Amino acid sequence: MRAFRLSFPIFFISLSLIYMIMIFQLPPALLGDPDAPKYFPMIVAIGILVFAVIDLVNVRTENVEANEDLATLIKKDSLKIIGVILALCVGYALIFEWAGFLAATLLFLGALMFYLNGYRRWVLNLTVTLIFSFSSWYIFSQLLEISLP
Repeated sequence: MRAFRLSFPIFFISLSLIYMIMIFQLPPALLGDPDAPKYFPMIVAIGILVFAVIDLVNVRTENVEANEDLATLIKKDSLKIIGVILALCVGYALIFEWAGFLAATLLFLGALMFYLNGYRRWVLNLTVTLIFSFSSWYIFSQLLEISLP
């Protein structure tokens, strides 16, 4: 069980280091600060690295055998939920360019909300889906003037 639990922080440490290497290969910006495209991705990579190292230290010091959260994660129902959410994320990424930000976000978030909350809470599902999708579109495209597909 300890080896399984250690695999997560090691994976994320490796991922963040690879991500940092890729960030340094980004071309410089033509306008303004030449390193500007590297700032935010580097903050994300450093954040992932810091939290993965903290998690690695926690795994080394805690009693993994008594960890109930890990046992819950390995259950078949939990793996099914993770698989469906992962499939929805992949579907969102695949239709994003074709359908555009607003339509893809409406479909993805609606499907995710209905899967997680069920059909009995349809008012909440639709309300959250519509408000989040349209407000995020408005913020990005109208207020920040970021071109969305």
